[in-house]
Amino acid sequence: MLCVPCFTKCMSRLVNDLIKGGYLRSDSVIDAFSKVHRIEFVPEDLAGQAEANIALPIGYGQTISQPLTVAFMLEMLDLRPGNNILDIGSGSGWTTALLAHIAGANGKVTALEKIKELCELGEKNVGKLNFVKKGIVQFHCMSAEEGYEKNAPYDRILVSAAALEIPSALKRQLAIGGKMVIPIASSIWHVEKKGEEDFHIEKFPGFAFVPFVHKS
Repeated sequence: MLCVPCFTKCMSRLVNDLIKGGYLRSDSVIDAFSKVHRIEFVPEDLAGQAEANIALPIGYGQTISQPLTVAFMLEMLDLRPGNNILDIGSGSGWTTALLAHIAGANGKVTALEKIKELCELGEKNVGKLNFVKKGIVQFHCMSAEEGYEKNAPYDRILVSAAALEIPSALKRQLAIGGKMVIPIASSIWHVEKKGEEDFHIEKFPGFAFVPFVHKS
């Protein structure tokens, strides 16, 4: 396993590379990337690759996303302390922990993961950072097609799996003025809700994600 000092040094290089490439820009996201180490969220046998700018398998046909992609999506979300956030496809918990770090003590992150084993792993990983104990993060092992109405409306919604279209429930549960980042096919869509039926959408092609897991 990669030693912590070596990993921290490598992670700093990765963060610096993402800053130089223009993918990490805001202080809050840079701070989250610097303090929420990816090595805590990858399988032990892949720990030596945790600082690499590549997607890695986490089991059950799923991956932990490439750091460049995660940075791109988090910057587009324009996160703020105190945000109420829905994290869909939380996987092993890295994006959830990054979101929780930025949302802070007054924020809330609802993490949804359909694959029970990954959901439990993600909760365990995020629990190491005390976000669950502090009540900032709650996990639900369930399909995300219908979102999670109980904690809506959401200031921000992050989706980490590719859908064919934006689920209507997510449109409904996004607060007016809220922002959603979601992969649609091979593009990342930035969605801002201007009114109940008024959505401004920007599309950024050239990305690859595991598919959205639908209810069986």
